[in-house]
Amino acid sequence: MPIPDPKRYTVTAALIYANGPIHIGHLAGCYIPADIYVRYLRSRGKEVAFISGTDEHGVPITIRAKKEGLTPQQVVDKYYAQIDTAFKELGISFDIYSRTSKAVHHETSQEIFKDLYDKNVFVEETTEQYFDETAEQFLADRYIVGTCPVCANPNAYGDQCERCGSTLSPLELKDPRSMLSGAKPILKATKNWYLPLDTMQPDIENYINSHNEWKTNVFGQCQSWLKDGLKPRAMTRDLDWGISVPLPDTDGKVLYVWFEAPIGYISATKDWLIQKNGTDEGWKKWWQPTAPDEETKLVHFIGKDNIVFHCIIFPAMLMAEGNYILPDNVPANEFMNLEGDKISTSRNWAVWLHEYLEELPDKQDVLRYVLTANAPETKDSEFTWKDFQTRNNSELVGIYGNFINRAIVLTQKFCESKVPARGTLQEIDEIALKDLAEFPARIAESLETYRFREALTLIMDLARSGNKYLAETQPWHAIKTDPERVNTILNIALQISATLSIVSEPVLPFTAAKIQGQLGMINKTWEYAGNQDLLSAGQPILEAKLLFEKIEDHVIEKQIQKLHDAKRMNELEGKTVAAIKPEIQYDDFGKMDIRVATIVAAENVPKSKKLLKLLVDIGLEQRTVLSGISEHFSAEEVIGKKVLYLANLAPRKMMGLESHGMILMAEDRDGSLAFVQPGKEVWNGGTVN
Repeated sequence: MPIPDPKRYTVTAALIYANGPIHIGHLAGCYIPADIYVRYLRSRGKEVAFISGTDEHGVPITIRAKKEGLTPQQVVDKYYAQIDTAFKELGISFDIYSRTSKAVHHETSQEIFKDLYDKNVFVEETTEQYFDETAEQFLADRYIVGTCPVCANPNAYGDQCERCGSTLSPLELKDPRSMLSGAKPILKATKNWYLPLDTMQPDIENYINSHNEWKTNVFGQCQSWLKDGLKPRAMTRDLDWGISVPLPDTDGKVLYVWFEAPIGYISATKDWLIQKNGTDEGWKKWWQPTAPDEETKLVHFIGKDNIVFHCIIFPAMLMAEGNYILPDNVPANEFMNLEGDKISTSRNWAVWLHEYLEELPDKQDVLRYVLTANAPETKDSEFTWKDFQTRNNSELVGIYGNFINRAIVLTQKFCESKVPARGTLQEIDEIALKDLAEFPARIAESLETYRFREALTLIMDLARSGNKYLAETQPWHAIKTDPERVNTILNIALQISATLSIVSEPVLPFTAAKIQGQLGMINKTWEYAGNQDLLSAGQPILEAKLLFEKIEDHVIEKQIQKLHDAKRMNELEGKTVAAIKPEIQYDDFGKMDIRVATIVAAENVPKSKKLLKLLVDIGLEQRTVLSGISEHFSAEEVIGKKVLYLANLAPRKMMGLESHGMILMAEDRDGSLAFVQPGKEVWNGGTVN
C-alpha cells in the first residue's frame, strides 16, 4: 500500500473525564492505538499534531467532588496531574496533553458557540426538565437515576444504562430519583439552545456515507442513528460548573459538555503552540488548511461509547461553522473486559495504570504489547493476568527477546562484538533477506488501516523468522568448520534485528530504543526498515542485555488477589447498617436472661462445616451450646473466651445434638464475627441488665 497522501495529520485521542485514574480499558480503547499510529506516521516523516487532554466540566466531575469532599477544581487538578504523569511514563507521545479548564479552551468554546448563534444555527426552546426541589437546582442527566426501560436496571443514568449500554433520556427512566437528595424530581420549564440535528441530517448523511471505509462497528452505529432519525440536542445546560453561555441573561447556564469537549482538541492545539512558541499562530493549518499543499487529515481515536459525538454531533458543529476540516476517520474500538467481568470504576474492578507502573516497573512495553495483541478492535475482548503472563513469557521472552539476544550474544562470541561482513549467499540466506525486505510494507499497510493487532502479529512473525533462520543455519555448529559462513549468518540475523527495532517501535518504544542502543543505530526511521545493509560491516555491537524477563506465578497471583480484594472492599463500602427492628417494650427485654459465661471446651461437629460444639460454664452449671462459628474461629482459639450467653433460650436439636442457649456474636461489615464480651473480668453467671 502506498504511503498516505496527506503531508500533515491532526490525530486526537479522547478527552477523558478528570474524575479518576486511567485504567487498561481506556488504554486499549484509544490511547495505545493512537500512539502506535502517531509513532508510525512520525517514523514515515509525516508532520503530526498528537492532541489530547482531560475533560474537566462533566457532571462526573461534580459527583466525584461531592464524594471526596473537594471542590470540582481540586478534583480536576488532582486527577489531571496523575493522568498526565501516567501517560508520560507509559510512553504515550502526546504533543500536548491539555485541559478544558484552561482559559484558551473557555475562549475558543465560547467563540464557536457565539459564531453558531450569530449564524442562527441554534434553535431556542423552552422545555420541561427535571428539577430537584430539595437541592433547588435542575438536574443534569447524570444526576438522575431510575429504572432502565430496556433492561430494568434500577440504577440506570439519565443519559445511559451502564448495564445494557442503551442511550437514554431522563424522561425515559421509570421511577426517576435525584442523586443529590434522593427525592423524586419534578418537571420545570427552562430555556436552552439546541443544535437542530434533524434539519442537518441530509448533510450528515452525505458525510457519513462518503466514508464507508470506516470500521464496521463505527459505520454501523452511525447508520443506526441516522435510520432512527436525528433529533435536536441541547447545547446548553442548567449547571453551576462549566463554561458559561456567552449570551445575555444566561446566569446559571453552561455549555453542554459534549458541545465544548470536542472543541478541546482545537483549543489544545492552540495551547500546544502557545507553550512552544508563546503564541497560537499557526493553529489553523491543523484545523482550517486553505492551500492545496496544506492538506491535513483529521483522525479521532475513541472508544465505542463516544462514536455518536465524534461522527455526528462534532462534525455537525464543524459543518455549521463552515471553516473546519471534518474527521477523515474515527477508528473506535469496542470495550475490554477484565477477568470475566466488565471493567467498572464504580466497583473498583479495574487495573489502574498508575498502580501498574508502581508495582511492575520497567514493564511498560509488556502492557503495551498485551493490550495491542488483545485489542478490542472489532468486538469486546478480555484482559486476564494469566494471559498477560503467558504472552510475556512465551512471546516477548521466548520469541522476540530470545532472537535479539541470540543474535547479539553470538556476534560478541564469534565476531569480536562487531557486525561481520556477509560472504557468499546460500538459498536460505536469500530467502531470509527477501522476507526481510517485504515485512515493513506489510506491517505499514496494517498500521495505515488501523489493524494494529494484525501489525503486531506480523512484527512477531518477523521475530519468528529470525529464530527459524538461526535454528536452521546453526552458527554455533558452523563455527567449528566454517567461520566465514558464520559471518554471513550473523550479519543477516543482525540486519533482521535492526529492522525489527524500527517496525516494532510504534508498539514497543522502550524496547526498540534498547535494541538500537545495543546495535549502535542512530535515527533510523521507517525508510531504512527492510534494508539488508542497515548495519555496516565492522560496526561495533554493545553488550547484550535481556530485553524482557519472565514473570513468576507469585507476581500474577498477587495482582489477581488485589483485584478481588479491591472488589470486596468496594462492596463492603456500599453495605449499610441494618435497619432497627420493630419497637419492643421493656418487659420484652426483661424476659431475656443474658449472663457472662466462659467457654471451657470446644470441638468440631462431624459432617458440619459451620458448627462448633461448645461447653460453657455459666456459674450454676456447665451447658452444651452449638454455635455456627467454625468458619470464623477454630475450636482451639475459643477455649477460655469470656462471652455473653443467652441462658433461657429454649433448647433445640441440630445435627442430632441438643443445643442449650446461645452465644451472642456481632457481625462486622465484611461478614466476619466477633465475640460480645464484658468490658472487664466478671464472674461466670453474672447477669447483664
